[in-house]
Amino acid sequence: MSDATEYAISVSDVKIRYRVFKKISLLKTLLAPHKYKKTELFEAVKGVTFNVPKGQILGIVGKNGSGKSTLLKAIAGIFSPDEGTIDLHGHSVSLLSIGVGFQNKLSGRENIYLSGMLLGFNKEQIDEKLEEIIEFSELGDFIDRPVKTYSSGMYSKLAFSITAILETEIMLIDEVLSVGDAKFKKKSYEKMRSLITNTDRTVVIVSHSSETLQKLCDTILWLHEGEVKMQGTCEEVLPLYEEFMS
Repeated sequence: MSDATEYAISVSDVKIRYRVFKKISLLKTLLAPHKYKKTELFEAVKGVTFNVPKGQILGIVGKNGSGKSTLLKAIAGIFSPDEGTIDLHGHSVSLLSIGVGFQNKLSGRENIYLSGMLLGFNKEQIDEKLEEIIEFSELGDFIDRPVKTYSSGMYSKLAFSITAILETEIMLIDEVLSVGDAKFKKKSYEKMRSLITNTDRTVVIVSHSSETLQKLCDTILWLHEGEVKMQGTCEEVLPLYEEFMS
């Protein structure tokens, strides 16, 4: 069997850089704005390499600022790496992340269609799943109100429902399972478990919850300051990560 059929995700020596403004005092900025307005290059991901076999669930851990969400957005195609390659081997991909993908002025219903089309589904396919998405989201009449009126919990419910019902071959999940009320959290967790049992679906989960990762994941990738510190089974990586964080 060739690599192209074995792996759903191949990340090779990926580097991602941001241009950030240097911290300069307000007085200096006011006195000479052109002289002191300088930027510096920050490397958020520093040559990361890993493969995810088709059907595997990979958890990514690391302290805040370690490059986890940046890497996930690059895999989702939201932006391109500055160096290296990301190959999804022709698989469809969706990113479940708070604050990504919704147009705030549009209603929840309109955002379902927009998100679905961005994921590669046509109107007829979305029509078939529309009522199931709305029912799962528990938003009721709010589905026809602008998303900008939603609480963070409502936002996460809609985001999760779209990604869970409009199933793609690769699912990328960024901390969403930890948001929302207890009842919905339990329902979304059970839905995620049912999706994950599909051996054709590949999942990458970024989370600070070792308990969630222990229950759901096959392997763990530990990122530290933009680099791979360790990769292995939950039993190998999570105890060392927890000890490091404590």
